[in-house]
Amino acid sequence: MADSDGEYVGDLSDDDLGDPRVATGADASSYGTRSKAGRGTGKSGDGRKGKGGGRKAAWEDIKRSWEHVVETEDGSITIGALLEAEKRRRLMRDTTPFQRGIIRHVMLVLDMSFAMTEKDLLPNRYLLTLNYAVDFVREYFEQNPISQLGIVGMRDGIAVRISDMGGNPAEHVEKLRSWAEQQEPQGNPSLQNALEMCRGALFHTPSHGTREVLIIYGALLSSDPGDIHDTITNLLADRIRVSVVGLAAQVAICAELCSRTNGGDTSTYAVALHEQHFRELFLAATTPPVTHPSTTSKKDDNNKETSTPPSATATATAAAASLLMMGFPSRALASKDHVSLCACHNRPTREGYACTRCRTKVCRLPADCPVCGLTLVLSTHLARSYHHLFPLRGWAAVPWSEAGRSGACFACLVGFAPVPEGKGGQGKGQGQGKDTGATTGGVVVTEATTTTTKKTAAAAVGGVSESGRYACTVCGNHFCIDCDVYAHEIIHNCPGCQSDTRGMAAGLLAEGNGEVVPNGQGGQGQEENGANEAMVIDS
Repeated sequence: MADSDGEYVGDLSDDDLGDPRVATGADASSYGTRSKAGRGTGKSGDGRKGKGGGRKAAWEDIKRSWEHVVETEDGSITIGALLEAEKRRRLMRDTTPFQRGIIRHVMLVLDMSFAMTEKDLLPNRYLLTLNYAVDFVREYFEQNPISQLGIVGMRDGIAVRISDMGGNPAEHVEKLRSWAEQQEPQGNPSLQNALEMCRGALFHTPSHGTREVLIIYGALLSSDPGDIHDTITNLLADRIRVSVVGLAAQVAICAELCSRTNGGDTSTYAVALHEQHFRELFLAATTPPVTHPSTTSKKDDNNKETSTPPSATATATAAAASLLMMGFPSRALASKDHVSLCACHNRPTREGYACTRCRTKVCRLPADCPVCGLTLVLSTHLARSYHHLFPLRGWAAVPWSEAGRSGACFACLVGFAPVPEGKGGQGKGQGQGKDTGATTGGVVVTEATTTTTKKTAAAAVGGVSESGRYACTVCGNHFCIDCDVYAHEIIHNCPGCQSDTRGMAAGLLAEGNGEVVPNGQGGQGQEENGANEAMVIDS
Protein backbone atom coordinates (compact mmCIF):
# COMPACT_ATOMS: atom_id res chain seq x y z
CA MET A 1 0.00 0.00 0.00
CA ALA A 2 3.04 2.25 -0.27
CA ASP A 3 1.89 3.65 -3.58
CA SER A 4 -1.69 4.05 -2.47
CA ASP A 5 -3.47 7.36 -2.22
CA GLY A 6 -4.17 6.76 1.41
CA GLU A 7 -4.27 3.85 3.81
CA TYR A 8 -7.58 2.52 5.05
CA VAL A 9 -8.21 3.06 8.73
CA GLY A 10 -10.95 0.86 10.10
CA ASP A 11 -10.69 1.58 13.84
CA LEU A 12 -11.98 5.13 13.86
CA SER A 13 -14.92 6.05 15.98
CA ASP A 14 -18.00 7.94 14.82
CA ASP A 15 -16.62 11.15 16.29
CA ASP A 16 -13.35 10.76 14.40
CA LEU A 17 -15.18 10.26 11.11
CA GLY A 18 -16.67 13.74 11.34
CA ASP A 19 -13.45 15.43 12.43
CA PRO A 20 -11.73 17.13 9.47
CA ARG A 21 -8.43 17.15 11.34
CA VAL A 22 -8.08 13.40 11.16
CA ALA A 23 -5.56 12.55 8.41
CA THR A 24 -3.85 9.42 7.20
CA GLY A 25 -0.42 8.99 5.66
CA ALA A 26 2.29 11.46 4.92
CA ASP A 27 0.27 13.19 2.20
CA ALA A 28 -2.28 14.38 4.79
CA SER A 29 -5.22 13.27 2.66
CA SER A 30 -8.52 13.08 4.49
CA TYR A 31 -10.01 9.81 5.56
CA GLY A 32 -11.87 7.85 2.93
CA THR A 33 -10.65 9.93 -0.04
CA ARG A 34 -8.28 9.24 -2.91
CA SER A 35 -7.40 12.79 -3.91
CA LYS A 36 -4.55 12.93 -6.39
CA ALA A 37 -4.41 16.70 -6.18
CA GLY A 38 -2.92 16.82 -2.71
CA ARG A 39 -0.57 13.88 -3.10
CA GLY A 40 3.06 14.88 -2.56
CA THR A 41 2.50 18.60 -3.15
CA GLY A 42 2.70 19.82 0.39
CA LYS A 43 0.58 22.84 -0.53
CA SER A 44 -2.73 21.46 0.60
CA GLY A 45 -3.48 21.97 4.24
CA ASP A 46 -6.12 19.30 4.63
CA GLY A 47 -5.37 17.24 1.54
CA ARG A 48 -8.74 17.93 -0.06
CA LYS A 49 -7.76 20.86 -2.28
CA GLY A 50 -4.67 21.11 -4.38
CA LYS A 51 -3.57 21.38 -7.95
CA GLY A 52 -6.59 20.76 -10.15
CA GLY A 53 -8.89 20.38 -7.20
CA GLY A 54 -11.59 22.59 -8.76
CA ARG A 55 -12.02 20.33 -11.81
CA LYS A 56 -15.48 18.77 -12.23
CA ALA A 57 -15.94 15.04 -12.05
CA ALA A 58 -17.27 13.09 -15.01
CA TRP A 59 -20.67 12.46 -13.45
CA GLU A 60 -21.19 16.23 -12.96
CA ASP A 61 -21.31 16.82 -16.73
CA ILE A 62 -24.20 14.41 -17.36
CA LYS A 63 -27.10 16.00 -19.23
CA ARG A 64 -30.12 15.86 -17.00
CA SER A 65 -33.27 15.67 -19.12
CA TRP A 66 -35.47 16.05 -16.04
CA GLU A 67 -34.20 19.62 -15.64
CA HIS A 68 -35.92 20.64 -18.89
CA VAL A 69 -39.45 19.58 -17.97
CA VAL A 70 -42.28 22.10 -18.16
CA GLU A 71 -45.07 22.24 -15.61
CA THR A 72 -48.45 22.95 -17.18
CA GLU A 73 -51.27 25.01 -15.71
CA ASP A 74 -53.06 21.96 -14.28
CA GLY A 75 -49.92 20.87 -12.40
CA SER A 76 -48.92 17.97 -14.64
CA ILE A 77 -45.29 17.69 -15.68
CA THR A 78 -44.39 17.12 -19.32
CA ILE A 79 -41.36 17.54 -21.53
CA GLY A 80 -43.08 20.10 -23.73
CA ALA A 81 -40.59 20.66 -26.51
CA LEU A 82 -39.77 16.97 -26.92
CA LEU A 83 -43.40 15.92 -27.05
CA GLU A 84 -44.25 18.56 -29.62
CA ALA A 85 -41.28 17.54 -31.77
CA GLU A 86 -42.37 13.90 -31.59
CA LYS A 87 -45.92 14.76 -32.61
CA ARG A 88 -44.66 16.89 -35.47
CA ARG A 89 -42.31 14.16 -36.65
CA ARG A 90 -45.20 11.72 -37.07
CA LEU A 91 -46.93 14.20 -39.38
CA MET A 92 -43.93 14.77 -41.64
CA ARG A 93 -45.00 12.30 -44.28
CA ASP A 94 -45.43 12.55 -48.00
CA THR A 95 -48.93 13.82 -48.80
CA THR A 96 -48.65 13.40 -52.56
CA PRO A 97 -51.77 11.59 -53.81
CA PHE A 98 -50.93 8.20 -55.35
CA GLN A 99 -53.02 5.43 -56.77
CA ARG A 100 -53.57 2.98 -53.92
CA GLY A 101 -55.59 -0.16 -53.48
CA ILE A 102 -58.22 0.50 -50.82
CA ILE A 103 -59.54 -3.10 -50.95
CA ARG A 104 -56.73 -5.06 -49.35
CA HIS A 105 -56.13 -8.72 -48.51
CA VAL A 106 -53.33 -9.00 -45.93
CA MET A 107 -51.84 -12.05 -44.25
CA LEU A 108 -50.08 -11.27 -40.96
CA VAL A 109 -47.27 -13.74 -40.13
CA LEU A 110 -45.98 -13.80 -36.53
CA ASP A 111 -42.75 -15.44 -35.42
CA MET A 112 -43.49 -17.80 -32.51
CA SER A 113 -40.12 -19.55 -32.35
CA PHE A 114 -37.62 -19.75 -29.50
CA ALA A 115 -36.09 -16.45 -30.62
CA MET A 116 -39.18 -14.61 -29.37
CA THR A 117 -38.33 -15.41 -25.75
CA GLU A 118 -35.56 -12.78 -25.74
CA LYS A 119 -36.13 -9.87 -23.37
CA ASP A 120 -34.43 -7.11 -25.34
CA LEU A 121 -37.98 -5.82 -25.94
CA LEU A 122 -39.88 -5.74 -22.66
CA PRO A 123 -41.52 -7.81 -21.29
CA ASN A 124 -40.28 -10.08 -24.10
CA ARG A 125 -40.53 -10.21 -27.87
CA TYR A 126 -43.42 -12.69 -27.88
CA LEU A 127 -45.81 -10.84 -25.57
CA LEU A 128 -44.95 -7.44 -27.02
CA THR A 129 -45.57 -8.71 -30.56
CA LEU A 130 -48.98 -10.15 -29.62
CA ASN A 131 -49.98 -6.90 -27.88
CA TYR A 132 -48.94 -4.84 -30.88
CA ALA A 133 -50.71 -7.32 -33.16
CA VAL A 134 -53.99 -6.58 -31.36
CA ASP A 135 -53.44 -2.85 -31.88
CA PHE A 136 -52.57 -3.49 -35.50
CA VAL A 137 -55.80 -5.42 -36.14
CA ARG A 138 -57.93 -2.63 -34.71
CA GLU A 139 -56.07 0.13 -36.54
CA TYR A 140 -56.04 -1.87 -39.77
CA PHE A 141 -59.81 -2.22 -39.91
CA GLU A 142 -60.24 1.37 -38.76
CA GLN A 143 -58.20 2.63 -41.70
CA ASN A 144 -59.28 -0.08 -44.15
CA PRO A 145 -62.89 -1.01 -43.30
CA ILE A 146 -63.58 -2.85 -46.58
CA SER A 147 -60.40 -4.98 -46.42
CA GLN A 148 -59.73 -8.45 -45.03
CA LEU A 149 -57.04 -9.94 -42.81
CA GLY A 150 -55.69 -13.37 -41.86
CA ILE A 151 -53.10 -14.37 -39.25
CA VAL A 152 -50.47 -17.15 -39.45
CA GLY A 153 -47.82 -18.23 -36.93
CA MET A 154 -44.37 -19.85 -37.36
CA ARG A 155 -43.20 -22.45 -34.81
CA ASP A 156 -41.63 -25.93 -34.69
CA GLY A 157 -40.57 -25.63 -38.32
CA ILE A 158 -44.16 -25.40 -39.60
CA ALA A 159 -46.80 -22.75 -40.20
CA VAL A 160 -49.94 -22.73 -38.05
CA ARG A 161 -53.14 -20.90 -38.90
CA ILE A 162 -54.27 -18.58 -36.10
CA SER A 163 -57.30 -17.02 -37.82
CA ASP A 164 -58.80 -17.35 -41.28
CA MET A 165 -59.14 -14.54 -43.78
CA GLY A 166 -62.03 -12.34 -42.69
CA GLY A 167 -63.24 -8.81 -42.08
CA ASN A 168 -64.30 -9.06 -38.43
CA PRO A 169 -61.65 -7.57 -36.11
CA ALA A 170 -63.26 -9.06 -32.98
CA GLU A 171 -62.58 -12.60 -34.15
CA HIS A 172 -58.92 -11.88 -34.88
CA VAL A 173 -58.40 -10.19 -31.50
CA GLU A 174 -60.04 -13.12 -29.70
CA LYS A 175 -57.78 -15.65 -31.44
CA LEU A 176 -54.64 -13.62 -30.65
CA ARG A 177 -55.51 -13.36 -26.98
CA SER A 178 -56.22 -17.08 -26.73
CA TRP A 179 -52.82 -17.86 -28.26
CA ALA A 180 -51.12 -15.50 -25.81
CA GLU A 181 -52.70 -17.35 -22.86
CA GLN A 182 -52.36 -20.95 -24.05
CA GLN A 183 -49.26 -21.16 -26.28
CA GLU A 184 -45.58 -20.48 -25.65
CA PRO A 185 -42.90 -19.83 -28.30
CA GLN A 186 -40.90 -22.90 -29.23
CA GLY A 187 -38.93 -24.45 -32.08
CA ASN A 188 -37.52 -22.83 -35.20
CA PRO A 189 -39.42 -20.68 -37.71
CA SER A 190 -40.02 -21.76 -41.28
CA LEU A 191 -40.26 -18.81 -43.61
CA GLN A 192 -40.98 -20.96 -46.66
CA ASN A 193 -43.87 -22.86 -45.06
CA ALA A 194 -45.43 -19.59 -43.86
CA LEU A 195 -45.18 -18.03 -47.32
CA GLU A 196 -46.71 -21.11 -48.96
CA MET A 197 -49.64 -21.02 -46.55
CA CYS A 198 -50.17 -17.31 -47.20
CA ARG A 199 -49.92 -17.93 -50.94
CA GLY A 200 -52.66 -20.53 -50.71
CA ALA A 201 -54.91 -18.21 -48.67
CA LEU A 202 -54.44 -15.33 -51.13
CA PHE A 203 -54.77 -17.42 -54.27
CA HIS A 204 -58.58 -17.13 -54.52
CA THR A 205 -58.80 -13.44 -53.63
CA PRO A 206 -60.32 -11.20 -56.35
CA SER A 207 -58.02 -9.40 -58.75
CA HIS A 208 -59.30 -5.91 -57.86
CA GLY A 209 -57.79 -6.12 -54.36
CA THR A 210 -54.18 -6.14 -53.23
CA ARG A 211 -52.37 -9.25 -51.99
CA GLU A 212 -49.96 -8.53 -49.18
CA VAL A 213 -47.98 -10.44 -46.55
CA LEU A 214 -46.60 -8.75 -43.41
CA ILE A 215 -44.01 -10.79 -41.48
CA ILE A 216 -42.82 -10.08 -37.93
CA TYR A 217 -39.50 -11.92 -37.82
CA GLY A 218 -37.40 -12.28 -34.68
CA ALA A 219 -35.05 -15.14 -35.58
CA LEU A 220 -31.82 -15.16 -37.56
CA LEU A 221 -32.50 -18.46 -39.34
CA SER A 222 -35.24 -20.24 -41.26
CA SER A 223 -35.79 -24.00 -41.19
CA ASP A 224 -37.18 -24.58 -44.69
CA PRO A 225 -37.98 -27.93 -46.32
CA GLY A 226 -37.00 -26.79 -49.84
CA ASP A 227 -35.62 -23.94 -51.89
CA ILE A 228 -37.16 -20.67 -50.74
CA HIS A 229 -36.15 -18.96 -54.00
CA ASP A 230 -38.73 -21.07 -55.82
CA THR A 231 -41.34 -19.79 -53.39
CA ILE A 232 -40.30 -16.20 -54.10
CA THR A 233 -40.71 -16.83 -57.82
CA ASN A 234 -44.23 -18.15 -57.20
CA LEU A 235 -45.04 -15.07 -55.14
CA LEU A 236 -44.00 -12.87 -58.06
CA ALA A 237 -46.24 -14.84 -60.39
CA ASP A 238 -49.21 -14.42 -58.03
CA ARG A 239 -48.54 -10.65 -57.54
CA ILE A 240 -48.07 -10.95 -53.78
CA ARG A 241 -46.12 -8.27 -51.93
CA VAL A 242 -44.12 -9.11 -48.82
CA SER A 243 -43.02 -6.73 -46.05
CA VAL A 244 -40.84 -7.75 -43.10
CA VAL A 245 -40.28 -6.12 -39.71
CA GLY A 246 -37.20 -7.62 -38.06
CA LEU A 247 -36.57 -7.77 -34.32
CA ALA A 248 -32.93 -8.87 -34.50
CA ALA A 249 -30.17 -8.21 -37.04
CA GLN A 250 -30.83 -7.86 -40.75
CA VAL A 251 -31.27 -11.16 -42.59
CA ALA A 252 -30.18 -11.43 -46.23
CA ILE A 253 -33.07 -13.63 -47.39
CA CYS A 254 -35.62 -11.20 -45.91
CA ALA A 255 -34.03 -8.28 -47.74
CA GLU A 256 -34.09 -10.22 -51.02
CA LEU A 257 -37.69 -11.30 -50.44
CA CYS A 258 -38.92 -7.75 -49.89
CA SER A 259 -36.88 -6.28 -52.73
CA ARG A 260 -38.03 -8.77 -55.37
CA THR A 261 -41.72 -8.77 -54.43
CA ASN A 262 -41.92 -4.96 -54.26
CA GLY A 263 -40.26 -4.05 -57.55
CA GLY A 264 -36.85 -3.30 -56.06
CA ASP A 265 -38.16 -1.18 -53.17
CA THR A 266 -36.02 -1.92 -50.10
CA SER A 267 -37.99 0.31 -47.71
CA THR A 268 -40.43 -2.53 -46.98
CA TYR A 269 -37.83 -4.27 -44.79
CA ALA A 270 -36.78 -2.60 -41.56
CA VAL A 271 -35.33 -3.68 -38.21
CA ALA A 272 -36.85 -2.31 -35.00
CA LEU A 273 -34.50 -0.42 -32.70
CA HIS A 274 -36.70 -0.26 -29.62
CA GLU A 275 -40.31 -0.71 -28.52
CA GLN A 276 -41.62 2.58 -29.89
CA HIS A 277 -39.84 2.09 -33.21
CA PHE A 278 -41.29 -1.43 -33.44
CA ARG A 279 -44.80 -0.07 -32.90
CA GLU A 280 -44.33 2.59 -35.58
CA LEU A 281 -43.07 0.05 -38.13
CA PHE A 282 -45.92 -2.32 -37.26
CA LEU A 283 -48.70 0.26 -37.58
CA ALA A 284 -47.18 1.78 -40.72
CA ALA A 285 -48.51 -1.24 -42.60
CA THR A 286 -52.07 0.02 -42.09
CA THR A 287 -51.55 2.49 -44.96
CA PRO A 288 -52.34 0.93 -48.36
CA PRO A 289 -49.29 0.52 -50.60
CA VAL A 290 -48.85 2.46 -53.80
CA THR A 291 -50.17 0.64 -56.84
CA HIS A 292 -47.51 -0.08 -59.44
CA PRO A 293 -47.25 -2.62 -62.25
CA SER A 294 -45.44 -5.77 -61.22
CA THR A 295 -42.11 -6.65 -62.74
CA THR A 296 -41.45 -9.89 -64.58
CA SER A 297 -38.52 -12.17 -63.84
CA LYS A 298 -36.55 -14.41 -66.18
CA LYS A 299 -33.28 -16.34 -66.13
CA ASP A 300 -30.21 -15.21 -67.99
CA ASP A 301 -27.42 -17.31 -69.50
CA ASN A 302 -25.85 -17.92 -66.08
CA ASN A 303 -29.13 -19.33 -64.74
CA LYS A 304 -29.65 -16.25 -62.57
CA GLU A 305 -33.01 -14.56 -62.31
CA THR A 306 -33.20 -10.95 -63.41
CA SER A 307 -36.19 -8.62 -63.16
CA THR A 308 -37.30 -6.62 -66.16
CA PRO A 309 -39.36 -3.44 -66.00
CA PRO A 310 -43.00 -3.63 -67.11
CA SER A 311 -43.91 -2.86 -70.67
CA ALA A 312 -46.14 0.00 -71.78
CA THR A 313 -49.05 -2.41 -72.26
CA ALA A 314 -48.67 -3.78 -68.75
CA THR A 315 -48.48 -0.28 -67.32
CA ALA A 316 -51.65 0.79 -69.15
CA THR A 317 -53.45 -2.38 -68.03
CA ALA A 318 -52.45 -1.83 -64.39
CA ALA A 319 -53.48 1.83 -64.50
CA ALA A 320 -56.89 1.06 -66.03
CA ALA A 321 -59.73 1.40 -63.55
CA SER A 322 -61.82 -1.70 -62.86
CA LEU A 323 -65.44 -1.36 -61.77
CA LEU A 324 -66.66 -3.32 -58.77
CA MET A 325 -70.32 -3.97 -58.01
CA MET A 326 -71.30 -3.29 -54.38
CA GLY A 327 -74.49 -3.29 -52.39
CA PHE A 328 -75.45 -0.73 -49.75
CA PRO A 329 -78.08 -2.39 -47.53
CA SER A 330 -79.93 -0.70 -44.69
CA ARG A 331 -80.12 -1.96 -41.12
CA ALA A 332 -83.38 -3.70 -40.20
CA LEU A 333 -84.60 -4.51 -36.69
CA ALA A 334 -87.32 -7.14 -36.28
CA SER A 335 -89.71 -7.56 -33.39
CA LYS A 336 -89.16 -9.97 -30.51
CA ASP A 337 -91.35 -12.63 -32.12
CA HIS A 338 -89.44 -12.61 -35.43
CA VAL A 339 -85.91 -13.92 -34.78
CA SER A 340 -84.08 -15.36 -37.76
CA LEU A 341 -80.67 -16.87 -38.50
CA CYS A 342 -77.96 -14.90 -40.24
CA ALA A 343 -76.43 -16.52 -43.29
CA CYS A 344 -72.85 -15.69 -42.28
CA HIS A 345 -72.68 -17.30 -38.80
CA ASN A 346 -76.00 -19.20 -38.47
CA ARG A 347 -76.82 -17.34 -35.27
CA PRO A 348 -80.31 -16.18 -34.26
CA THR A 349 -80.49 -12.37 -34.37
CA ARG A 350 -83.15 -9.71 -34.53
CA GLU A 351 -81.15 -7.12 -36.41
CA GLY A 352 -79.21 -7.47 -39.61
CA TYR A 353 -78.69 -6.30 -43.18
CA ALA A 354 -80.50 -7.75 -46.19
CA CYS A 355 -78.51 -8.23 -49.39
CA THR A 356 -79.70 -5.82 -52.04
CA ARG A 357 -79.59 -8.55 -54.70
CA CYS A 358 -80.89 -11.79 -53.10
CA ARG A 359 -82.26 -10.46 -49.75
CA THR A 360 -80.03 -12.77 -47.72
CA LYS A 361 -79.54 -11.65 -44.12
CA VAL A 362 -76.07 -10.89 -42.73
CA CYS A 363 -75.40 -9.71 -39.19
CA ARG A 364 -72.60 -7.19 -39.77
CA LEU A 365 -70.92 -5.15 -42.48
CA PRO A 366 -68.68 -5.08 -44.45
CA ALA A 367 -69.17 -8.62 -45.72
CA ASP A 368 -69.61 -10.68 -48.86
CA CYS A 369 -73.05 -12.16 -49.36
CA PRO A 370 -72.78 -15.92 -48.66
CA VAL A 371 -75.33 -16.68 -51.40
CA CYS A 372 -74.61 -14.39 -54.37
CA GLY A 373 -71.14 -13.12 -53.41
CA LEU A 374 -72.05 -9.43 -53.65
CA THR A 375 -69.83 -7.10 -51.61
CA LEU A 376 -72.00 -5.40 -48.97
CA VAL A 377 -70.70 -2.19 -47.40
CA LEU A 378 -71.90 1.07 -45.90
CA SER A 379 -71.27 4.47 -47.40
CA THR A 380 -69.24 5.42 -44.33
CA HIS A 381 -66.82 2.58 -45.06
CA LEU A 382 -65.96 4.05 -48.43
CA ALA A 383 -65.63 7.52 -46.90
CA ARG A 384 -63.14 6.24 -44.32
CA SER A 385 -61.02 4.66 -47.06
CA TYR A 386 -61.10 7.78 -49.22
CA HIS A 387 -58.49 9.72 -47.25
CA HIS A 388 -55.73 7.33 -48.37
CA LEU A 389 -56.21 8.46 -51.97
CA PHE A 390 -56.31 12.19 -51.16
CA PRO A 391 -54.43 12.75 -47.87
CA LEU A 392 -54.74 15.97 -45.94
CA ARG A 393 -51.95 18.39 -46.78
CA GLY A 394 -49.32 19.20 -44.20
CA TRP A 395 -49.81 22.39 -42.21
CA ALA A 396 -47.18 25.11 -42.17
CA ALA A 397 -45.32 26.23 -39.06
CA VAL A 398 -46.23 29.85 -38.31
CA PRO A 399 -43.34 32.19 -37.40
CA TRP A 400 -43.65 34.96 -34.84
CA SER A 401 -43.95 37.55 -37.62
CA GLU A 402 -47.33 36.07 -38.66
CA ALA A 403 -48.55 34.89 -35.26
CA GLY A 404 -50.11 38.20 -34.22
CA ARG A 405 -53.36 37.66 -36.14
CA SER A 406 -54.43 34.63 -34.04
CA GLY A 407 -55.01 34.51 -30.32
CA ALA A 408 -56.47 31.02 -29.98
CA CYS A 409 -56.67 27.72 -31.85
CA PHE A 410 -59.38 27.78 -34.52
CA ALA A 411 -60.61 24.27 -33.59
CA CYS A 412 -60.36 23.88 -29.79
CA LEU A 413 -60.16 27.62 -28.88
CA VAL A 414 -57.17 27.06 -26.59
CA GLY A 415 -55.21 30.29 -26.23
CA PHE A 416 -51.80 30.66 -27.82
CA ALA A 417 -48.73 32.14 -26.20
CA PRO A 418 -48.55 35.93 -26.62
CA VAL A 419 -46.21 37.32 -29.24
CA PRO A 420 -42.98 38.63 -27.68
CA GLU A 421 -42.20 42.28 -28.19
CA GLY A 422 -40.00 42.94 -31.18
CA LYS A 423 -40.88 39.68 -32.94
CA GLY A 424 -44.43 40.37 -34.04
CA GLY A 425 -45.32 41.61 -37.49
CA GLN A 426 -48.82 42.60 -38.43
CA GLY A 427 -51.21 42.92 -35.55
CA LYS A 428 -54.45 41.16 -35.14
CA GLY A 429 -56.72 42.01 -38.03
CA GLN A 430 -54.22 44.44 -39.57
CA GLY A 431 -53.75 42.55 -42.83
CA GLN A 432 -54.15 44.40 -46.06
CA GLY A 433 -56.80 43.48 -48.55
CA LYS A 434 -60.50 42.95 -48.51
CA ASP A 435 -61.88 41.04 -45.53
CA THR A 436 -63.74 38.06 -46.98
CA GLY A 437 -64.25 36.12 -43.77
CA ALA A 438 -65.17 36.43 -40.12
CA THR A 439 -63.16 36.60 -36.94
CA THR A 440 -63.56 33.03 -35.70
CA GLY A 441 -61.38 31.49 -33.02
CA GLY A 442 -59.20 34.59 -32.83
CA VAL A 443 -58.22 34.44 -36.52
CA VAL A 444 -59.08 37.08 -39.11
CA VAL A 445 -58.96 35.45 -42.56
CA THR A 446 -58.40 37.90 -45.40
CA GLU A 447 -57.29 37.51 -48.97
CA ALA A 448 -53.86 38.92 -48.15
CA THR A 449 -53.25 36.62 -45.18
CA THR A 450 -54.43 33.55 -47.07
CA THR A 451 -52.16 34.37 -50.01
CA THR A 452 -49.19 34.96 -47.68
CA THR A 453 -49.78 31.63 -45.96
CA LYS A 454 -49.86 29.78 -49.28
CA LYS A 455 -46.64 31.42 -50.49
CA THR A 456 -44.69 30.54 -47.35
CA ALA A 457 -46.19 27.08 -46.97
CA ALA A 458 -43.58 25.25 -49.03
CA ALA A 459 -40.73 26.57 -46.90
CA ALA A 460 -42.45 26.34 -43.51
CA VAL A 461 -44.22 22.98 -43.56
CA GLY A 462 -41.37 21.15 -41.87
CA GLY A 463 -40.20 21.44 -38.29
CA VAL A 464 -41.68 22.61 -35.01
CA SER A 465 -43.32 26.01 -34.90
CA GLU A 466 -41.61 28.56 -32.67
CA SER A 467 -44.96 30.19 -31.95
CA GLY A 468 -46.88 26.95 -31.32
CA ARG A 469 -49.17 27.74 -34.28
CA TYR A 470 -49.70 25.70 -37.44
CA ALA A 471 -51.55 27.14 -40.44
CA CYS A 472 -53.57 25.25 -43.02
CA THR A 473 -52.19 25.97 -46.46
CA VAL A 474 -55.71 26.27 -47.94
CA CYS A 475 -57.87 28.24 -45.51
CA GLY A 476 -55.02 29.94 -43.57
CA ASN A 477 -56.45 29.27 -40.08
CA HIS A 478 -54.12 28.63 -37.16
CA PHE A 479 -54.24 25.45 -35.07
CA CYS A 480 -52.37 24.01 -32.09
CA ILE A 481 -50.18 20.91 -32.29
CA ASP A 482 -52.82 18.65 -30.72
CA CYS A 483 -55.43 19.67 -33.29
CA ASP A 484 -52.80 19.22 -36.00
CA VAL A 485 -52.25 15.61 -34.94
CA TYR A 486 -56.00 14.97 -34.51
CA ALA A 487 -56.86 16.37 -37.94
CA HIS A 488 -54.18 14.39 -39.79
CA GLU A 489 -54.45 11.07 -37.95
CA ILE A 490 -58.11 10.82 -36.92
CA ILE A 491 -60.58 12.88 -38.95
CA HIS A 492 -58.32 13.47 -42.00
CA ASN A 493 -60.04 16.82 -42.71
CA CYS A 494 -59.30 20.43 -41.91
CA PRO A 495 -61.90 22.01 -39.56
CA GLY A 496 -61.23 25.41 -41.10
CA CYS A 497 -61.84 24.22 -44.65
CA GLN A 498 -64.97 22.31 -43.67
CA SER A 499 -66.44 25.40 -41.96
CA ASP A 500 -65.32 27.88 -44.62
CA THR A 501 -68.36 29.95 -45.67
CA ARG A 502 -66.61 32.53 -47.84
CA GLY A 503 -67.83 30.87 -51.04
CA MET A 504 -71.41 30.77 -49.77
CA ALA A 505 -71.31 34.42 -48.74
CA ALA A 506 -69.89 35.44 -52.12
CA GLY A 507 -72.60 33.42 -53.87
CA LEU A 508 -75.39 35.11 -51.90
CA LEU A 509 -73.85 38.50 -52.64
CA ALA A 510 -73.72 37.72 -56.36
CA GLU A 511 -77.34 36.57 -56.34
CA GLY A 512 -78.34 39.86 -54.71
CA ASN A 513 -76.61 41.74 -57.54
CA GLY A 514 -78.42 39.67 -60.16
CA GLU A 515 -75.38 37.61 -61.17
CA VAL A 516 -75.41 33.85 -61.64
CA VAL A 517 -72.50 32.06 -59.94
CA PRO A 518 -71.81 28.47 -61.03
CA ASN A 519 -71.65 25.84 -58.30
CA GLY A 520 -68.20 25.52 -56.80
CA GLN A 521 -67.01 28.93 -58.05
CA GLY A 522 -67.91 31.08 -55.11
CA GLY A 523 -65.99 34.29 -55.56
CA GLN A 524 -62.53 35.46 -54.61
CA GLY A 525 -60.42 33.52 -52.17
CA GLN A 526 -62.34 30.28 -52.83
CA GLU A 527 -60.41 27.57 -54.65
CA GLU A 528 -61.80 24.59 -56.45
CA ASN A 529 -63.05 21.73 -54.33
CA GLY A 530 -60.11 19.56 -53.33
CA ALA A 531 -59.10 17.07 -50.72
CA ASN A 532 -59.13 19.64 -47.94
CA GLU A 533 -62.42 21.40 -48.73
CA ALA A 534 -66.07 20.64 -48.22
CA MET A 535 -67.88 18.95 -51.09
CA VAL A 536 -70.67 21.00 -52.71
CA ILE A 537 -73.58 19.01 -54.10
CA ASP A 538 -75.75 20.28 -56.92
CA SER A 539 -79.38 20.60 -55.96
